[in-house]
Amino acid sequence: MNNIRTHIRSYLVLLLLFMNSMLNAEIFRVLVKDRIKLNDDMVSGVSVSLSYDDSVLISLDQDIRFIRGIELELTAPQSWLNYEGSIAAGLYSNIGKIPGTTPVYVEAAPLFFEPLPNKIQTVYQIPLHARHGLRDTPYLTLFKTPVSPKNFPVLFRLTSVTKEWNNELKNLRFQLNVKPIFSDEGLLIVNVQRPKYPPNGSYSLLIDEQVTDNLSDGIFIKEGEHSLTLLSQDYRAEKRRFVIERGKTLSLSIVLHDLTPLLIFEAPKQARIFVDDAPVARTSVPLAVEPGKHDIRIQLSDYTIMKTAAIEKGKTYRIAIIMDMRIEEE
Repeated sequence: MNNIRTHIRSYLVLLLLFMNSMLNAEIFRVLVKDRIKLNDDMVSGVSVSLSYDDSVLISLDQDIRFIRGIELELTAPQSWLNYEGSIAAGLYSNIGKIPGTTPVYVEAAPLFFEPLPNKIQTVYQIPLHARHGLRDTPYLTLFKTPVSPKNFPVLFRLTSVTKEWNNELKNLRFQLNVKPIFSDEGLLIVNVQRPKYPPNGSYSLLIDEQVTDNLSDGIFIKEGEHSLTLLSQDYRAEKRRFVIERGKTLSLSIVLHDLTPLLIFEAPKQARIFVDDAPVARTSVPLAVEPGKHDIRIQLSDYTIMKTAAIEKGKTYRIAIIMDMRIEEE
């Protein structure tokens, strides 16, 4: 008995959902004048010319990570001001059958439908995500409810709503510009390369002094200058300054080093260098030593300098000969 009730309840829910979708859907005849596919490279957008009974099919590229909305800017000719209320604009999603190049009947869900205002330029902004950050102004109409990218493609349509026609009204041409609205963020991807030893040491990554995880998958950051800090008990600390550009991806590679102290020598080529009486080969690679006290000796001809240095774990030391000349007047 309970199973029968459950099946009946499920059937009723599905029936209500179907009836709701049918009530919200519209069937109309449409001619697709053009097709526009938006992506991250279309900064200025795409423009098409429309008459009173044309439409444009708008789709999105697969990678739209930097797009937070789309903008529809409709520019009317000057003569449109004489025909207020004659043409309406509509936007539709959940298109049952994608129309072709010939006029066909389609079923779709209306997102908005309104007579065109009596002005030369009309701007609509459609957010794609809940946290879009777009703002309504007196100069544009902002959709209150975001349109999910899953509901694309959408259809923008002009249609006549008057019976009083003349040749001038039929020949009106509107210019529609469709462009993406980019977020003010960029994507940071960090690739951390571990040394052979220790291969599984732990570390923490901080972006602008805030601990951040999963940077290998990328993180969206506001455009501008930022800092990255790597802290670890197993590796050397690393610091980077980087700049994020709007709508761009920045990849940073960080090579981790173990905590073995390093010595860097700055001395003339003729100088001979010894650490704990062992000669040091002159190469561009820093010398790795154990932590503790070390005797460092540099010989240049008959001139010898010797000092004892306390070398600490995880630090790099630069050792240089400083020679000076003093001239005094008597």
